[in-house]
Amino acid sequence: MDHQKASLPSPSPSAIFKPLAEGGVLFSTDTEVYFGVNVIGARIWELLPPATRTFDELCAALIAQYSDVSPAQIQKDVRKFLDDLVENGLVVTSGANASNDPRVSERRPEAS
Repeated sequence: MDHQKASLPSPSPSAIFKPLAEGGVLFSTDTEVYFGVNVIGARIWELLPPATRTFDELCAALIAQYSDVSPAQIQKDVRKFLDDLVENGLVVTSGANASNDPRVSERRPEAS
């Protein structure tokens, strides 16, 4: 599947976002996950559907706003951030079920 053209995950109905001057805070009322985000993370959250529909659209908006960062770096960072949101139940993927991998990027071994 081409992840660039894939639909973006949508904010979970259980997610609450509170914007702050230095970014924002996400909280899941289902899982009680608290997730602090910086200014760029808050901007990605704001660009989730319905603001943008695809990964490419979201990244294009960020590339236009943050021209000092390479498009490849923005795409990598957005994939990682969206994966973190999915793993923490803060977004939901359309059509995701037990047989589909809801992650935005391919599964790979952790290399931290």
